[in-house]
Amino acid sequence: MPERAVDAPAAGALRTVLGEFVTGVTVLTVGGALPHGMTANSFTSVSLDPPLVLLCVSRDSLMSACLADADGFGVSVLAAGQEHLARHFTDRHRRPGHAQFATVGWSPGERTGAPLLHGALAWLECRPWRCHDGGDHVIVVGRLVAARTGADRDALIFRRGRFDRSGDPHPAAGRRHIQQLLKEAQ
Repeated sequence: MPERAVDAPAAGALRTVLGEFVTGVTVLTVGGALPHGMTANSFTSVSLDPPLVLLCVSRDSLMSACLADADGFGVSVLAAGQEHLARHFTDRHRRPGHAQFATVGWSPGERTGAPLLHGALAWLECRPWRCHDGGDHVIVVGRLVAARTGADRDALIFRRGRFDRSGDPHPAAGRRHIQQLLKEAQ
């Protein structure tokens, strides 16, 4: 039997509840005369045929305006150890345009020209496909025009308002626990 529905929580409480959902961390970028980057954890695949991905961008953000004018964008999926990049692209006081990429290793995407960050786990280049209203956010669906993977490393993840790394932090302890459970089951 399903739980009884309750009223939607206030924004702060909702942020706490949704913070329990572990996400990866990406940096969304646009190129052109005034390139811009933004850290985003609201990223997901939508479809393989056609190949589509989805990002949510605050309606009032500079990125929302940049995407409205862009003919393409890039997504860099950050690896563990790239927390400094995630923080850099959340800093609202960083210099705009090309200057925000001056201390960041990147290469222009071959298909879109959008900055793709060095050392990422994966890179995607997209053309805007559809935009939808999402309350205080814009839901941006992009059609992939290029995708590739980097080194096989742990991912940078986000949970409870903090960055962390994927992977089992105590693999030996995990194996011992599984071995103990198997032994007890015999």
